Amino acid sequence: MSTSPAKPVLVANEEAPKRPSREQALEAVRTLIAWAGDNPERPGLIDTPKRVVDAYGEWFDGYDADAGKELSRTFEDVTGYDDMVILRDIEIESHCEHHMAPFLGKAYVAYLPGEKVVGISKLARVVEIYARRLQNQETLTNDIIEAIESNLQPRGVAVLVDAAHQCMTTRGVHHRHVTTITTRFTGAFKNDQALTDRFLKLARG
Repeated sequence: MSTSPAKPVLVANEEAPKRPSREQALEAVRTLIAWAGDNPERPGLIDTPKRVVDAYGEWFDGYDADAGKELSRTFEDVTGYDDMVILRDIEIESHCEHHMAPFLGKAYVAYLPGEKVVGISKLARVVEIYARRLQNQETLTNDIIEAIESNLQPRGVAVLVDAAHQCMTTRGVHHRHVTTITTRFTGAFKNDQALTDRFLKLARG
């Protein structure tokens, strides 16, 4: 009895296949409009494929950005500062990989500097880079923390993401007042409960 070979699965951080052309993307949007039951050639929709493709270019420009590059310019002089650096209320605008529906919320990021510190805007930029890709919220949380860990070698990192998923609020169960919270802690934040508690208090305070 013969069996068909398993299809290869593209996993996170694996090289993506070659991108289709812009015209192929435009045609794909026209196909979806027609599949939905409308006429992609009617006046109100004729420019919609261009708008959608342009929007996708903006929503998913994180694929063309390098978080490591953003974190590569570091500073060593922190004048003896040895406590956490925390950014609160970083806006999250992302899309889930299951339905390509938006999920919107905020990220809270902290790290304990080792020998390196980085400009705070770079931390917000790292969040933005990973948010502008297709993933689930758990992956987003992991990607943010692993980028900071690998590039700054801090004494610990803490990340909390709180977001509302439109795949849950506008379809399916239609629960509109539910948010999802994901957290991850490394180093001192993982090993010191008092430090973890202080991060959570500062993040949500």
